[in-house]
Amino acid sequence: MSNRLQTAQIQELDSQHHLHPFTTHQTLRAGPGPRVIVKGEGAYVIDSEGNRILDGMAGLWTTNIGYGNKELAQAAYDQILELPFYNTFFKTTHPPVVELSRKLAELAPAHLNQVFFGSSGSESNDTAIRLIRHYWVLKGQPKRRIIISRKNAYHGSTIAAGSMGGMTHVHQHSYPVYEGFRHVMDPYWYGDSFAGESPEDFGLRAARAIEEEILRCGPDNVAAFAGEPVQGAGGVKIAPDSYWPEVQRIVDKYGILLLADEVITGFGRLGTWFGSEYYGIRPDLITFAKAATSGYVPLSGVLVGDNIVDALMAENDDFNHGYTFSGHPVACAVALKNLEIMERDRLVPRVKETTGPALARMLERFKDHPLVGEVRSIGMMGAIELVADKKTRRRFTDPGRVGLICRDHFFRDGFIMRAVFDTMVCAPPLIWTDAEFEKAGAVIESALNKTLQDVKGELTA
Repeated sequence: MSNRLQTAQIQELDSQHHLHPFTTHQTLRAGPGPRVIVKGEGAYVIDSEGNRILDGMAGLWTTNIGYGNKELAQAAYDQILELPFYNTFFKTTHPPVVELSRKLAELAPAHLNQVFFGSSGSESNDTAIRLIRHYWVLKGQPKRRIIISRKNAYHGSTIAAGSMGGMTHVHQHSYPVYEGFRHVMDPYWYGDSFAGESPEDFGLRAARAIEEEILRCGPDNVAAFAGEPVQGAGGVKIAPDSYWPEVQRIVDKYGILLLADEVITGFGRLGTWFGSEYYGIRPDLITFAKAATSGYVPLSGVLVGDNIVDALMAENDDFNHGYTFSGHPVACAVALKNLEIMERDRLVPRVKETTGPALARMLERFKDHPLVGEVRSIGMMGAIELVADKKTRRRFTDPGRVGLICRDHFFRDGFIMRAVFDTMVCAPPLIWTDAEFEKAGAVIESALNKTLQDVKGELTA
């Protein structure tokens, strides 16, 4: 493509025909136009001008084994020749979907043994919503429909999954937000703690907000609590250690289901196959996507607890739900090869033993920078909080403005970090080596210093 079309031509065609996700199109099309990515190699992407850019976001929390892997390409090619597509409706299956289902059951917590497949995290969270509510109907408690989630949670952008999530800018386009969802405070100690409140006490308070909402709604009306082990798109919000054990106690106390959205934390990002394992929680459902195939082809799914499957099996009842591409054979074949490579190359233990600690050390270097209020990381997820006053945690006016300034400096210097308002976040491919950490650290220092010069007059002296 890059040989046939120049950058300006591609940008012009893009503006004429392509609607982007989560984009202000008027601003984008006013110029200079979108960045054109034409190739990926290992931990890097290459744009149409030949710039080699270190990808600190793994595409979109996705390419755990990096770009250009020939084994994944070969797996897709072989499966396309063997069986490029067949559906899993009408009492039909095929070998790749069966093999992948078995493999996922081996990797998942012991009580999650069956899988319902989709193509995106949004789809699979929609599936989870249906399963949760259908489960309670089968159990003779149809009033249990409310699902509690958290502010700033991202569970997808379909109307149902977007309503379950807690992002107001996603809710704005639902017209209105679907009924049956409630949102409580997120466990973000740096942003929401009271003066003098310890992280442990804050974590307990944040968890008990769930219990308060259960009692407000009436326990007999609540179906589930849904949460990301670590909030990703909300800004890499890492809960204090006291939070998840208290959440588990609360869902157990009231007998509601626990949905762990692991679209980001699944498949090694925290140094465990699933974030639920890292935190020691026992979800009834786990949704996954993204890194299941390292993003090479779309695939998602819901790992379903034995208790829910038992309820489905107890009656001769149709579950009237599914997608054309549920269990697509090519996607399943690529996922199998991706998981095989991750096991062979020990990428998951490597996060725990090597790359996760390296990311923490790299970010720690910048905690005293005048622009930085906090740095935090867990496994291969990290964040840098940009503030106008380090002592009071005062934010900049017009949230997101400074984050975009900083993000643009990162891009120009050859390293991708994402701006979530004024939080700079990263989730690199799990294959990073010392060379990538060295490059990233140099760009972070440069980008922070350039941003500091841009906004120096706004900082508290």
